[in-house]
Amino acid sequence: MAKITFYQNNKTRLTQLAGFLAVSEVESTPLSSVPALIPASRMQKKASRRRSTTCRPNKRKLLHLPRQIQKRRKFLEEGLTPLVEKYWFQRYDLFSRYDEGIKMDEQGWCSVTPEKIAITHAKRCENATVIDCFAGVGGNAIQFASMCYHVVAIEIDPLKVDMAINNAKIYGVEDYIDFIVGDFFQLAPSLKGDVVFLSPPWGGPSYKWVKKFTLDLLKPKDGYAIFQAAQAITPNIIMFLPQNVDLLQVEELCWLSSPPLQVEIEENYVRSNLKGVTVYFGGTAASSQCGSS
Repeated sequence: MAKITFYQNNKTRLTQLAGFLAVSEVESTPLSSVPALIPASRMQKKASRRRSTTCRPNKRKLLHLPRQIQKRRKFLEEGLTPLVEKYWFQRYDLFSRYDEGIKMDEQGWCSVTPEKIAITHAKRCENATVIDCFAGVGGNAIQFASMCYHVVAIEIDPLKVDMAINNAKIYGVEDYIDFIVGDFFQLAPSLKGDVVFLSPPWGGPSYKWVKKFTLDLLKPKDGYAIFQAAQAITPNIIMFLPQNVDLLQVEELCWLSSPPLQVEIEENYVRSNLKGVTVYFGGTAASSQCGSS
């Protein structure tokens, strides 16, 4: 049987190792007595180099820290609720002229169409009279007014209408929009226009947690009822819906008309993030201009 020397201080562990290796005798040598293979000076240099590496602050993070603190302070100064903080950091995507006095309530922050997407919608109906059935704080109505002949903006909440008027003035298009405080479903039989735009409430930020957003989740009525009310005005309809909407249900809407309406579905991105789905029906799907010449 062989004799093996282990550089270990744990006697119990040494006995176990001896049994595994079938050795007759185990000799324990303290680790402190092992000759240094690397000079102490080099070991000290390595240790100090490791300490300096691990303790070195992330300069990139430190550079951005004051800017983040300033943004957070500005958000708190505006007196906004924590619910809209996420949207506040995207404020220039919602309104590029936000700093000029744009006004929004809590629901407006969560539901207004990002400006880039609103411009895309407006390009589909240049020179047309557009009816914005759920105008909110005016995000879409403003862009329609910038490119279209005239806009009728309907909103049931008078406070939102006041905000929308304020926002339209900032963009200089208030003279091209007729704001109406009222219920779209009550007004629909008397409305006339070339294009109807539908961006009904999605039910707040919680819509994102639904695996498949069905049309019955739309407010204040289900998507089928909303679409049929719009269809009584014109077959040229644009709907802005959540990114997780059930597309099979959306395609079914075109069959509510006889003959079936032409339909086009478009995904809308802002900064590479999918923000929603736009569905174009009738003339808005067929060409970029659907107004009277």
